[in-house]
Amino acid sequence: MITFTPLAGAARSTSTTPLSYVLQVDDVRILLDCGSPDWMQEPSPFSENMQTDEESSTPPWQEYCDKLKKVAPTIDLVLLSHGDLAHCGLYPWANTHWGLKAPAYTTLPVQAMGRIAVTEDVEGLRAEINIGEEPTEKAEGEDVEMEDKPEEEARPETPVPGPKGKCVATLIEVQDSFDSINTLRYSQPIHLQGKCQGLTITAFSAGHTLGGTIWKIRSPSSGTILYAVNINHMKERHLDGTVLMMRPGNTIFESLVRPDVLITDAERASVLTSRRKDRDAALIDTITATLSSRSSLLLPCDSSTRILELLVLLDQHWSYSKLHFPICLLSRTGREMLTFVRSMMEWLGGTISKEDVGDDGKRRYHNRRRRDEEEGEDALGALALRFKHLEFFPNPQALLQRHSSKDPKLILAVPASLSHGPSRHLFADFAAVPDNVVLLTQRGPEGTLSRSLFDHWNEAQRGDTTWDKGKIGRNVMLDGSIKLKMCHKVPLQGAELEEYIQKERAAKEKEAAHQAAMARNQRMLEADEDDSDDSEPDSDEDDEDEIQEALGADMIDSDDEAQQPKPASKRKRKGNKDVDAAEWGEGDEALTKQLLSYDIYLKGKVAKSTSFFKSVGGQAQRFRMFPHVDKRRRVDEFGETIDVGMWLRKGKALEEEAEKEETEQKPIEEDEKLAEPPSKYVESEVEVQLACRLLFIDMEGLNDGRAVKTIVPQVNPRKMIIVHASELSTQALIESSASIKTMTKDIFAPTAGETIQIGQQVNSFSISISDEMLKSLRMSRFEDNEVAYVRGRVVAHPNSIIPILEPTTASLPSTSAPRELGARKLGSRPQVALPHSTMIGELKLTALKARLASVGIQAELIGEGVLVCGAGAKAQGNGEGLEETVAVRKKARGSVELEGNVSDIYYTVRREIYNLHALVAAI
Repeated sequence: MITFTPLAGAARSTSTTPLSYVLQVDDVRILLDCGSPDWMQEPSPFSENMQTDEESSTPPWQEYCDKLKKVAPTIDLVLLSHGDLAHCGLYPWANTHWGLKAPAYTTLPVQAMGRIAVTEDVEGLRAEINIGEEPTEKAEGEDVEMEDKPEEEARPETPVPGPKGKCVATLIEVQDSFDSINTLRYSQPIHLQGKCQGLTITAFSAGHTLGGTIWKIRSPSSGTILYAVNINHMKERHLDGTVLMMRPGNTIFESLVRPDVLITDAERASVLTSRRKDRDAALIDTITATLSSRSSLLLPCDSSTRILELLVLLDQHWSYSKLHFPICLLSRTGREMLTFVRSMMEWLGGTISKEDVGDDGKRRYHNRRRRDEEEGEDALGALALRFKHLEFFPNPQALLQRHSSKDPKLILAVPASLSHGPSRHLFADFAAVPDNVVLLTQRGPEGTLSRSLFDHWNEAQRGDTTWDKGKIGRNVMLDGSIKLKMCHKVPLQGAELEEYIQKERAAKEKEAAHQAAMARNQRMLEADEDDSDDSEPDSDEDDEDEIQEALGADMIDSDDEAQQPKPASKRKRKGNKDVDAAEWGEGDEALTKQLLSYDIYLKGKVAKSTSFFKSVGGQAQRFRMFPHVDKRRRVDEFGETIDVGMWLRKGKALEEEAEKEETEQKPIEEDEKLAEPPSKYVESEVEVQLACRLLFIDMEGLNDGRAVKTIVPQVNPRKMIIVHASELSTQALIESSASIKTMTKDIFAPTAGETIQIGQQVNSFSISISDEMLKSLRMSRFEDNEVAYVRGRVVAHPNSIIPILEPTTASLPSTSAPRELGARKLGSRPQVALPHSTMIGELKLTALKARLASVGIQAELIGEGVLVCGAGAKAQGNGEGLEETVAVRKKARGSVELEGNVSDIYYTVRREIYNLHALVAAI
């Protein structure tokens, strides 16, 4: 039985992001994606009835987080399909804090791009809001501080959900969580073990993002489940289309046809997207015209996935048009992202290649080799994706230091939602400059500034130029003003800084006093109670010095009698007095005294060791210990001198090197924490004067309604579940599927939190087949299995806990044969039951057509579900050669009808149909 529950991104929903679903196959619970919402959601600034008391309302993501937190410990398997925040953004937090420890699988690019996307989001949020503390109440009509406490003091040791339940992980948690994910390649079946034993998962290309995945889950009891969300069948500049739609003939990939359950999204089922050629031309023309007029463009973008398509397009246009305007990327992880992509060139597709994308046009081998040696990168694809016009900046301040605000430039800033980070801060200053252009390529999640700007632009369009009508809209001139909430982290100054320094000093002194007290208590506990009556009590350090003095002479090689110990100044402490070694004598006399000083009683940790004998009177017996040094050989069996000091130095060097590597591998967060001055988080409300132009060009790279309504019927699932869709889009796909006769009528569209069940509960049992039964079976091969028809009875033996299946003839009484002979008439033959034959498999007319072509019989598909074979296929319906024509029809419930005259063609076609099935006959 299959049970499906959407946690977020359900059908008939006003909010389609993030995506997260629980799929239960029998007893195995699978989490499909684990996306994160936008933590800085806000009401639209263009709305007149804007909420003012936002703090008192429940966060829109609270219900989703509560559901995921509840089911996370019960999950047995995690599958991630895309490397963006909507699909894997919440996985680090759930893995670290909510007990989501189940094995996780995805492709290598999704793991790398997901790590980049979450790292960028985490760093951007922690640079603006204080995660883990509630913000202070906002004063009316003035700027307020979210948290007056410094960052180092306010941050707790164990991260907890931040203001209003923001589940933002730390950089260490992000790195550790994504490192634990298992990676696989496309079309690589993985047979799971443990509780998931019996399940097989396979990843296929989905398009849309680098490494994007369609998951095929196969269960021996529940059949095949296909999870395909956010797919793109179109070939792009850096990616090929989904494998679901094969380009030759636009046919469906054979291994993905006719699944038992298809889980797919319908977000764009009611959308008609404009042609790619028109979109690219509109984007390039807008950018070129704006830069030529000495104005600038702001293009909000994501940090890891769809930005690659934009960078490739812009680089090709800059190289072709020989433009010299800078392309500025504001992202903390931009360089790291491109480094990862260059190492995964085999995952790229489309029109990208090492020769025409990101190269400087010099095709000669020695120039390429010299450039590689200079930059020191040996990864695959070192010549590709080197965007020479692209400049990287970690924040807007660095951009202004390099380029003046009056210089024309194209700025790509993260995040695409404009909810926080560089893109939001730039928009506040950028929108007030006339002739500047804000160019949106994504709609953004609900409740963000990007979605508000998109809705404002879409409402200003005419009826036939809205984004879902298949045409490119016009730009809109923004006017008026809006109020935006801005968050900053500012360093402490003046009295606040002095107060922080005093608190830090007091905390350090308190910690040092605590450590000293702990050390003193430890020494008192380790002190030897037997020496309490000695006239000259010595400390543990004194005893160690005496031991070293006693052992000093023995460390000299006894064979080298001529060698004298080097003079050293040794001191022995008595109370508070220091006594020079001269008091003990010098030369041979001092050496003799040292050699004879074997009456030293060892104290300290040695005295704590328990004795084998039981204690007498509650006090463990203690014995005096005398030092002894084993004289070891200084040469090995081959006569080479053993240099112990060399090995000790090497061991110390290795330890230091390991410690150095551990220190270097610590995340950047710790270094920034030490380098940054003490700071506080401030929240302010600014009024933005709007004077720029606004344009939206769809570059999300997703299927539109035409593609969805074409692909889904060709996949032809037995049952279908619709997710990630609005009410309008859900109804559009259901109506389109209902109009197709061969399409399934079992279509489910569950809402958030609604659980649907597909199929019936199946109970499986273990049984053993007897040797006699195995010898009599006639096995037939079907796909990767061998099947046979079995008739017998189950017998339980006392010496086996597993029931045994035995033939029915072995259990018949011996008197049955005479009764049968007496029952039949004299001279008649005994009645013999005909064997029951069963054909296992599903006939595919396309596969039959290819098989007949290999044996020289032409076949053509006519009508719906009819294959004409033989001479009639050549005649094309003119009545010629009907005597040697056979028609193959597929009917309901898997039945096949073969119609034609008795001829060689008829028997050949029937034989090939049999060969496509497994024929199982009873004994």
